Amino acid sequence: MAIDCADPERLARFWTNVLGYRLREPPAGHASWSAYSLAVGTRPDEAWTMIVDPDGDGPSVLFHRVPEAKVVKNRVHLDVFLAPGEPVVVRRPLVAPEVARLIGLGATFVRTDDDGEDYYAVLQDPEGNEFCVG
Repeated sequence: MAIDCADPERLARFWTNVLGYRLREPPAGHASWSAYSLAVGTRPDEAWTMIVDPDGDGPSVLFHRVPEAKVVKNRVHLDVFLAPGEPVVVRRPLVAPEVARLIGLGATFVRTDDDGEDYYAVLQDPEGNEFCVG
């Protein structure tokens, strides 16, 4: 998975905290992701940073600097499940404390949705990308 952004390092740090991931070591022969980006990028301002699931179960996430800003709602977003497979009565009380933690990391609260069958919060990461927590 790849996420276009303005500041790959900042967004990678945010998402490592959200997902419990870690920064992936830069490609062999490069001291950092910045050094790798400078060596292989086609634009002088190009940059990448990658995070990975420390258990190796989840997908890696590549953050790629792009010149254009985000201007519309995401067409794809992440859902962060706090208690996968558990009923809404178990998950509901977990949402507010997690939302508070994520706001402390730089997320912005948008709204909560509760249709009786599901309950989740919609947030934005530090660059305005929407995601759900529930």
